[in-house]
Amino acid sequence: MIKGEVLIIISKYYEKISENLLKSAVTFLDGKQILFNIIEVPGALEIPQALNLQANSSKNTGFSYEGYVALGCVIKGETYHFEIVSNETNRGLMDLALKHSFPLGNGIITAYNYEQALKRSFDKGNEAASACYELMKIKNYNNNVVKN
Repeated sequence: MIKGEVLIIISKYYEKISENLLKSAVTFLDGKQILFNIIEVPGALEIPQALNLQANSSKNTGFSYEGYVALGCVIKGETYHFEIVSNETNRGLMDLALKHSFPLGNGIITAYNYEQALKRSFDKGNEAASACYELMKIKNYNNNVVKN
């Protein structure tokens, strides 16, 4: 069994989509009896920033989360902004996860329209929480391996 807490960082920009993402992530974590906290941010670009602030503050407080789940949505509009937001958000998340060596489930939907995003929102939070959980198991296993 995995012990430790998970931090969910969620963009509430698209309210209904965010509610679906959060509900499915929480259902997964509750099913695994994993404690969690939630931080809300305005948009997807703020998710890696909030994660970085938390990771850096954990160095000072001595408390860190076992894993992280990023939830949000970026929908294509008429300008190049979609590519900037989706690419920079995902790059930022991956850079942080690799730099700090923590499990991260990425549940940020990128879609061409609202209907497509809404349809994906029912399972994407579950998928992100599940990915985080599996990475937590790997990290926990690697920390407990006895080396000869």
